[in-house]
Order: sequence, then structure tokens, then C-alpha cells
Amino acid sequence: MRVMKAQSTSSLLNVALLLGVVTVGYNIIEGVVSIWFGLNDDTLALLGFGVDSFVEVMSGAGIVHAVLRMRNSPIEARDQFERQALRITGWAFYLLAAGMVIGALLNLMQGSRPATTVPGIIVSLVSIATMWWLMSAKMKVGKALHSEAIIADANCTKTCLWLSIVLLASSLLYEFFHVGLLDAAGSLGIAWFAWKEGKESLETARTGKLGCCCGGSKSGSC
Repeated sequence: MRVMKAQSTSSLLNVALLLGVVTVGYNIIEGVVSIWFGLNDDTLALLGFGVDSFVEVMSGAGIVHAVLRMRNSPIEARDQFERQALRITGWAFYLLAAGMVIGALLNLMQGSRPATTVPGIIVSLVSIATMWWLMSAKMKVGKALHSEAIIADANCTKTCLWLSIVLLASSLLYEFFHVGLLDAAGSLGIAWFAWKEGKESLETARTGKLGCCCGGSKSGSC
């Protein structure tokens, strides 16, 4: 019976590790695509979304590291590697938030408008589908393992889902009405999420708790 349980736990940890690697890999691809089209089409919201994706890669590396540690023994707090990654992630989110606010204000003063937000619509739709799947899978594995770290990571993915919804809303509205204020509003929405994520990342690094570092529940419960 114990052997079967150990095998089951090992299999679930392998799934959790795979989900973490997929999250990191997807965010890298999403970041490259979003930044490319954001720069080409002068879409500040999509550009910020792409930069956010790269910052999420650093956060994702933390959960991959945590799952690798879980293979040896249960964890109750984050180690030095994870804390340092969270500190870097936190300040990166703060810089992103500041850049998005400044960029939005400059665009409004200069009257700049995106050439198109169609790429933002496509990217956000793909992201919503991907993040929903990742969130559901991580939550299922986290609950099966009774792991606060994995459940917290699922809540972080839920925050990424909401970020994608903000991008979709601003991109759709701009494509319909072609009002520059709408792209700026999307940028400010992303800035707000980035500020929250930065605050949570630094707080989690300070306490070492296994709560969500991306603006979600600190307790690790859904």
C-alpha cells in the first residue's frame, strides 16, 4: 500500500513539474510574440503584457524549483533561491507598473494610437485558454498532493488569466471604437496587476510563506 502511494505521489509530482515547465515555456513564447507585435503596432497594452510574461518566467522558475525540492521531502517554507527570485520578480513588476503608467500618460499627451489591436485579441484569447487549462490542472494536482505551494501557483495562474481578460477587453474595445484612451486604459489595468504582483512577491519573499506571489490568495487555498 505504501509503495503504491509513493508511486502515486511521484507521478503527481512529475505532472506538477511538467506543468511548471510548460508555464515557463509558454510565457517565454507569449512574451516574444507580444513584445514583437506590441512594438510593431505601437500597442502599449500588448507590449506591457509581453514584458509581464517575461517577469512571470522568473516567478515560474520558483515553483519548478519548489517541486524539485518536494521530490525529496515536504516543504513548509521557501528556500533562499526562491526568496531571491521573488525579490527580483517583485522589483521587476514595480518597474513594469511604473513604465506602463508613464507610457500611458505620454501616449495620451501625444495622441498616439495603435495601428491595430488584432494581435492583442489573438494573443489574449490563446492566453485565456492556456491559463484556464494550467490553472485547473495545477489546482487538481495541488489538492491531490495536499500541497499549498502548488495550489498557490494555481492561484497565481488565475491572476494571469485575469490579466489576459484585461488585454482582451481593451484590445476588442479599441478595435471597435479606435479611441487611443482604450489602449491606455488597458495599459493602466496591466500596471495595476503588475503593482499588486510586485507587492505580493516582495511580501512572500520577506515571510517565506508558500502563499501566492501573484496577487492571489496568500493562504494557498482556492
